[in-house]
Order: sequence, then structure tokens, then C-alpha cells
Amino acid sequence: MISLIVKLLLAHFIGDFVLQPNSWVEDKINKRHKSKYFYLHGLVHLILLLVLLEFNGAYGTSIALIIATHLLIDLTKLNLEGKTNSRLLFTLDQIMHLIIIGVVVFIHHPYSVEFSKIYSTSSLLLILALVAVTFVSSVLVKVIMSRWGVEEDTSEDSLESAGKYIGVLERLFVFAFILLNQWSGIGLLIATKSVFRFGDLSRAKDRKLTEYILIGTLVSFGLAIFIGVLYQRIINSL
Repeated sequence: MISLIVKLLLAHFIGDFVLQPNSWVEDKINKRHKSKYFYLHGLVHLILLLVLLEFNGAYGTSIALIIATHLLIDLTKLNLEGKTNSRLLFTLDQIMHLIIIGVVVFIHHPYSVEFSKIYSTSSLLLILALVAVTFVSSVLVKVIMSRWGVEEDTSEDSLESAGKYIGVLERLFVFAFILLNQWSGIGLLIATKSVFRFGDLSRAKDRKLTEYILIGTLVSFGLAIFIGVLYQRIINSL
């Protein structure tokens, strides 16, 4: 089963991300089903599937199902371009392709999803830790830092909500490093962030901005480390 999953995913990723130039995508958006690249894209996926599945006739129906649904999903996405958020379209498009791959794998290797594992204490604890290290920590950092009214940049000089997403990503990295027992990675992450923030610190007219950035960074990293260590201790005691 794993071998089939790998082959189908490899065919999908190569066909959708490696062998689909931007010029093809733009032409398909402009011409939709009238674009020759729409059908050429399907042909690329067909060839990849045939090669990776070693021209095994037992997969003939499944290959036809994947190609037909792939083109149908892509056509639906093309018709919704400009009417729906592009990021949402991309996400739904890929989810649908992966669902079809899951169906094909099930046809050849029937499997069952054990929902009991999803509701197990260890799984729920991991979800809780991830929510705490991302959304909950973001609110805590904001509340803690709200006592200082230091403006780093004007809205025109910064990406919208960039600080929030940077904080979420850095805490996720810290959490992952702790789970992998790679504490040196946290040091590297702090050093890297310091390098990127050096320009802000050097341009500061006084030390207020420097102190504000340092406090915010230490609070963010501190919360991530606390949650990561606490998660490890609890999971090891189960």
C-alpha cells in the first residue's frame, strides 16, 4: 500500500509542480478548457502514472479515474478563478486531488481509519500543545507587550499581520526542535532572527525599540519552550 501511495503522490507532485510551467497555468486561466495546455497537463499526468505504475494493466481503471477527476477538478478551479480567494482555491484543489488518490489506494488496498487514535489522549494533547503554541501564545504575547506603546513601523512599511505570523512560525520551530531534542536549533533560530532584526535595532533613535523587540522575542521563545517541555513531560508520563 505504501508503495502505491508513494507512486501516486510522486506522479501528482511532479505533474502539478515540476512539469507545469507558469506559462501553462496562465494560458489555462485565460482560455480554460480551450487551452491546449489543459489537455497537455492531463497527458503529462497520464504518462507519469503509466511509467511509475510500470504499465501495469491492473491499474488501468484507476489511472483513468485519476486523469478524469484531475481534469474535472482543474476545470472547476479554472472556472472559479477570480471569483474565489486564490489561496482557498489552491488548497481545495489539492485536497480534492489527494482525496481521489486516497480513494484509488482504498480500491486496491482496502484500509480503515481508526478514529479512536484521533481521540486518544496523546493525539488530543498534541493538538492542545499546537493550539497553545500558536494561537494562545500569540494572544499572550500581545497582552504582555500591550503595556508598552512602541511603534516599530507604520502599516505602509510592513506586511499585514507579519509580526503575528513570524511569531507563530518561530514558536512552531522551537516546539519542533524540542520534540526532536535539538536544542542547538533554537539557538540557531535566535541568532538568525537577531541578524534579520539588526537593521531595526541599529536604526532605533533610543533603546526603547531594542528593549521592546528583545522582550517580545524572549516572551515568544519562552512560551514555546515552556509549552514544548511541558508537553514532553506529560506525554512521557502517559
